[in-house]
Amino acid sequence: MYKIYINNAPLILTTREGMQDYPPSKYRQIKANYLGKSKFFFNYIDLLEKTGPDCEVVIGCRDVVEAFRDFSSLYTIMEAGGGLVVNPEAEVLLIFRRGFWDLPKGKMDPGENILQTAAREVKEETGILHLQTDRHLCTTYHTYRTGKGKRVLKICTWFLMFSQDKDLFAQKEEDIEEASWINLTTFLDSENRIFNNIKEVLQLYLELPANHQT
Repeated sequence: MYKIYINNAPLILTTREGMQDYPPSKYRQIKANYLGKSKFFFNYIDLLEKTGPDCEVVIGCRDVVEAFRDFSSLYTIMEAGGGLVVNPEAEVLLIFRRGFWDLPKGKMDPGENILQTAAREVKEETGILHLQTDRHLCTTYHTYRTGKGKRVLKICTWFLMFSQDKDLFAQKEEDIEEASWINLTTFLDSENRIFNNIKEVLQLYLELPANHQT
């Protein structure tokens, strides 16, 4: 299964059996079968770009990997890496940028592997000096449009990381206003603005066995 966020709303690619069994949503939910022509996706991309998080699209596919490949062909692909960083007090490192709380991440530079990208971006965006990588956590997918209207699919690979650094320095040139160690349970119980794909990464972390969290 692939869950791709378009304007903060999910487009889910799953098997046809999975589509039938997919749980109801509190939002408007649309289900359709993919018959193998990539232009099929444009109607649902346009719909989600216009409606945003009040809608959810679930698409049943004969071959989910092939359907994702067809969907991806409509976009410019950007590979990115990011980190969910935890300190000894079990606080999580979050950044505040352009009105939303986020996790540090960024696009891969030439010659890097994805883990090197994730570690570099965490250090650049937050000022952390000492970083230990634990494991791959998950991969998220979201789309956006450039200023010239080009559609981009950002594929972000997330790693669980640890650091004992106390001092943080937000990277102002990347429009980051704040970098903070935050109690995650309290944060998720509040009304803070956060993208849905980032919220899923945080919730996935909370579902890990306790010995993998700190």
